[in-house]
Amino acid sequence: MPSPEGTHQVEVLESDVGERLDRFLADRLGDFSRNRIKPLVKEGHTLKDGKVFTDPSKKVRLGEIYQITIPAAVDPDPIPQDIPLDIVFEDEHLVVVNKPANMVVHPAAGNWSGTLVNALLFHCGDSLSGIGGVKRPGIVHRIDKETSGLMVVAKSDQAHQGLAALFEAHDIERTYKAIVWGRVYPTSGRIEANLGRDPHNRKRMSVVTGGKTAVTHYELEESFADIACLVRCKLETGRTHQIRVHMGHIGHPLVGDPVYTRPKLSRTKSLPESRQNVIREFSRQALHAQTLGFVHPITHKPLKFEVEFPNDIKKLLTAFRG
Repeated sequence: MPSPEGTHQVEVLESDVGERLDRFLADRLGDFSRNRIKPLVKEGHTLKDGKVFTDPSKKVRLGEIYQITIPAAVDPDPIPQDIPLDIVFEDEHLVVVNKPANMVVHPAAGNWSGTLVNALLFHCGDSLSGIGGVKRPGIVHRIDKETSGLMVVAKSDQAHQGLAALFEAHDIERTYKAIVWGRVYPTSGRIEANLGRDPHNRKRMSVVTGGKTAVTHYELEESFADIACLVRCKLETGRTHQIRVHMGHIGHPLVGDPVYTRPKLSRTKSLPESRQNVIREFSRQALHAQTLGFVHPITHKPLKFEVEFPNDIKKLLTAFRG
């Protein structure tokens, strides 16, 4: 089967005679529908005998040779969308937001709209920094779609460069709260385990030999018998899925994590059915970016922010506490 992008040459065979040009090309190329081919023909991407041919409904004849050029797919630029934001702090240089769970940070395949970037483009207008690239303007760091909590976004190139330098030097204070299965012991510790793509599942991260250095500090805040506990996690580094993988690595995966946690609902059998149901229905990782601290890259003033748990985690905590 031909490569999707590039120029393809096809000759009309006896079995093709009488077919519409767009249907003939779609059938012969295999990778594309007639609805995809038709506009390409109309836009002049098809040649017949070396000349541009733009009639997709033309009936093909035996021996005719057509060339069609399939352009590389281009991701759409994010568009401003009027999506409410929980703004914790804002000045002319940067904005700190409390991101809700289930909001993607920047547009990507499957999520071209409804993202934090779409919302920020509407909120900030032309002031949003483009140094992070057209697809992720102002974004210096991110948190997972299902994770709630604090993020800082640059509104100018100077702020973007300054924040990027702080993250590179690990001079950002980031504290997360997580509800994990079991009771951590010792009650505080340092997890240092390199992370990389899981060799068996490219959508997951895992502890690997080599990989990137990753360090998480944790501390027990509250235990719910031996069923689960609330831990405070402070990042020394910021790798993809770091807390989720590290806590699972020491035997305490996050409650509700759809990627890294097998359901451990047998632990909750001693609880009333109503509380079990709340825990069972919690369908995201119980992780919240609660505090964020850094020195303002322009004014050089120390800033620190803290946000409370969202309602779904409050409800989950109530179910564990009884």
